[in-house]
Amino acid sequence: MAPPRAAPLLPLLLALLGRPDPGRTEGCDLRPVTAEPPITLSYATSVVPRGCVSSSSVGTSHEVHVLSVKWSKAPASPLKVSVTPRAGGCARPAVLVLLCARCSATVTSPCPDLRVRTDAQLGPGTTVTLDPEPPVATSEGQLLAWAQSTYGGITSYSELRDPRWVQLLLGEDATSPPHCIPQESFEAAPHLETEVFFHGLKGCSRGDAQGTRAAHIVHLQHQPSSSLMEVNLSLSCPERPVSNQILILQSQTNLTWSLSVNNCHIQFLVSGNYRIAPLSSMLLPGELLPDTERGLIAKAFEKNYSVIASYSAIPASARLSLDIHEHEAVRKVTTMPTPPLPTADSLPHVLLLMLQPWKCTDETMEIVIARSHLEPIKDVVNITLRDISCQAEKNATHFMLRTTLSHCGTSLEGRGHANNELILNLAKGTALRSVRVAFQCNIPRELFLRLFPTDAFEVPQTELEVNKETFVQASMRWEDHPADLQLKECWLEARGREPVLLVQGGQAHGAGVAVLEGPPSTRGRKVWRFRFTYTVPEGGRVPFSATLKCKAGLQNNTIFEKVLEVTVKDSWRPPNNRGLGLAAVLGITFGAFLIGALLTAGLWYIYSHTRPISKLQPVSSTAPASESSSTNHSIGSTQSTPCSTSSMA
Repeated sequence: MAPPRAAPLLPLLLALLGRPDPGRTEGCDLRPVTAEPPITLSYATSVVPRGCVSSSSVGTSHEVHVLSVKWSKAPASPLKVSVTPRAGGCARPAVLVLLCARCSATVTSPCPDLRVRTDAQLGPGTTVTLDPEPPVATSEGQLLAWAQSTYGGITSYSELRDPRWVQLLLGEDATSPPHCIPQESFEAAPHLETEVFFHGLKGCSRGDAQGTRAAHIVHLQHQPSSSLMEVNLSLSCPERPVSNQILILQSQTNLTWSLSVNNCHIQFLVSGNYRIAPLSSMLLPGELLPDTERGLIAKAFEKNYSVIASYSAIPASARLSLDIHEHEAVRKVTTMPTPPLPTADSLPHVLLLMLQPWKCTDETMEIVIARSHLEPIKDVVNITLRDISCQAEKNATHFMLRTTLSHCGTSLEGRGHANNELILNLAKGTALRSVRVAFQCNIPRELFLRLFPTDAFEVPQTELEVNKETFVQASMRWEDHPADLQLKECWLEARGREPVLLVQGGQAHGAGVAVLEGPPSTRGRKVWRFRFTYTVPEGGRVPFSATLKCKAGLQNNTIFEKVLEVTVKDSWRPPNNRGLGLAAVLGITFGAFLIGALLTAGLWYIYSHTRPISKLQPVSSTAPASESSSTNHSIGSTQSTPCSTSSMA
């Protein structure tokens, strides 16, 4: 198991606990703004927390786009969703599935064939056809399974957090993956762009602050892969004049800021060149600004702004919207009480509960902790679970532990989570001190697929061997009514071959498939097992990979789907080695013959033009036969030419 790369945690922990940090400006400790925020900041992006695209809707009656919206706090205004066609117009019917519980939205589109299924309350500006039945799902897996089973395919899926507006571009791509499998931090361009609210505001004020001059700092974080050259910022201010505030915009110096200002009397401090519309289109020179939190705060103090009303560090974006509210709100940014400093005993609890390094499946628990994350604790000798025989492996960078949920003292008393304890053994002089941290590990309510080489079902793998039995285990935890959970079907799909149905309704299908008896169900966990043999027709091509897809469901038609990508291995011959065809063999043979003939002719030509000319002795025509024979023999033995050699033969 390759350990993940760890990021330094000490600065983050110190910020959380309120300890002094040498990287901060003295007298101003940034903390989250808990009162009414002094600004509203949003930025445009095409990167969504989770998303995917697929070609599974190609050939169906609709293209299907699924949006799942989540909120950090209740939105103050309706969500605006705009659905537009590509250059060719509204080519074919489309469906928008919008999961946005307890929110209001306005959906507009010029396409008359667009249908919307949503649980949101649609506003009066909506211009699309609404299906009466909302989507039936409470999780990502259920939502995608429902959309797949209802429409036969999914064009795109995007999870959105705190969106202000969404721009969705219709269209399908036949070169997309065959299945929509969500990925973290998914780049949804070009089919989706959104503007999301930023809720990570921080603020502080210098302890000796006498006035109310306030600074707003926007730190646009640099991304090495970004080709961004210009940033458009739309700025709005309250109706009353604001003359005692400054806006500090920090970015890479090669960026140009285009500021659209509405009713704002505010000072600017910008890194890189900038222009202010509608005042002038002329580029104004910026100032070289620090690129650290401490440096930017010090710059504000240097300009005699003693209150940091808002500090926002956001990803690189081409469009920002910033609304500055009434100035009185900045007085509330320091209302968050300072937390007490942790003791030596409480520090491990605070740290581990913040890290949450545990991850569970329906049968395993895995814990990975970077050593660098444990720097504030110091002297961690080893880490165990409640059963001290379950000790974490350690290397130069990580502590790692993997176990099943039935071992190491893990209890499954709660619904949907496993309980255990992490025991940290700390070196204190020559003695060891143990610190216990109890934790709960959430068990996902989803279908799990595993492939095994033997019927012992011990070590899972992701290789599928041709002409050899493979054993499959599908499992899921469902505490409510596990008996109602059934394995609906399992398919094996490979590029260039027809999908193969392996199991349907709990029964085996096809030659070489057999349903096996699984272990007894315990604590709401259902397990199904079967075996099959993957064969390739004679002369057929062995694919590089294949997809095992299974569905489990309840009697109320709730479906859970899981897809497992596997590599195909041929034990008899290397993959794709089909040998040489008859045409290739004949071509090689003829080529070899032609090359040999040409080479022989060339050598004969060289020899015939470079051999020495010898005088032959005259032979008497009246000599006796024996002498003639002797003479001929002598001539043949003294002249080495192909003709004389041939005559001797």
